[in-house]
Amino acid sequence: MKNLKLLTILFFAMTIFISCNDDDDIDPVNEEEVITTMTITMTPVGGGTNVVLQTRDLDGDGPNSPEITVSGNLAANVNYTGSIVLLNETEDPAENITEEVEEEDDEHQFFYTIGGALDATTAYENFDGDGNPLGTEFSLDAGDASTGTLTFTLRHEPMKPNAGLVDAGGETDISAVFTVTIE
Repeated sequence: MKNLKLLTILFFAMTIFISCNDDDDIDPVNEEEVITTMTITMTPVGGGTNVVLQTRDLDGDGPNSPEITVSGNLAANVNYTGSIVLLNETEDPAENITEEVEEEDDEHQFFYTIGGALDATTAYENFDGDGNPLGTEFSLDAGDASTGTLTFTLRHEPMKPNAGLVDAGGETDISAVFTVTIE
């Protein structure tokens, strides 16, 4: 009888030990980034005044609309280098989300959409480890005087490679539309 009790206790102890084994292949939970602020800085090649586009939404999905600002106009027929910085300003100090996006480059991609009559073209300047676009760095060639929109969209887990935003899939982490003038 004692042996049966001892075997039963031993059986339960081994079951608990085996079920608590940490060798299980469980994927860690990767929570989505909180992005409150996106700042796009465009610097004219050869010198001149930077143009800064920013969307800032400190209450997230709250009742207040994002604050969207454009610091000035683009110069006609000028090439610009661009960079995008993403912040989570609900943290103190603000957390730089750009670093996380660049570390997880295979899971992210920025898309640039030109709308209206804006005479401009964009190109990717940084890529993921497989050579697919990431887009936290870009170039913009401003053409003739015109006005239109520039939309910047960050997708999480897009299909790569893709033909653009229309077939990329994934989820939008942040998107903002800026009215821009080239003069």
